[in-house]
Amino acid sequence: MTKADFSGSGTKEDPWVLWTPSLGSQIQMHRDTEGDPPVLVCTVGPTVLHYDLRIIDDLYAMLKEHGDWVELGNADEQKPAKEGTVEAWARSADNRIGGWYGLKKGLRGRVGNYVPPVLEALGLAEVEHSPRGNRMRAI
Repeated sequence: MTKADFSGSGTKEDPWVLWTPSLGSQIQMHRDTEGDPPVLVCTVGPTVLHYDLRIIDDLYAMLKEHGDWVELGNADEQKPAKEGTVEAWARSADNRIGGWYGLKKGLRGRVGNYVPPVLEALGLAEVEHSPRGNRMRAI
């Protein structure tokens, strides 16, 4: 499996420059620890999304506990997430924060598209890079 190229250190001044799992879009991500709660900021063109920063550690813990590949299941907030996917987990009342990791109403989804590349860049997970149906697992 090929790891996607990336650059940056994940700060506001030097954001991670990443690729979505399908390698179709470039995104920028950085940690903002000044907010309450601290956030993972995702910039896709003119759109800026915010995820609770705990998603990095919590998603890694969920993947480790699961022990195998998990489908990403990318979906907008307004669409239902397929059960058993990273996207469904990031919205579930059963996750570590008890609900949505996305913080901007209307833009709380797409976890399955934007967060896995961060875990891959940090060396915490493997992510598949096919045109559709990608999965990830903890390393």
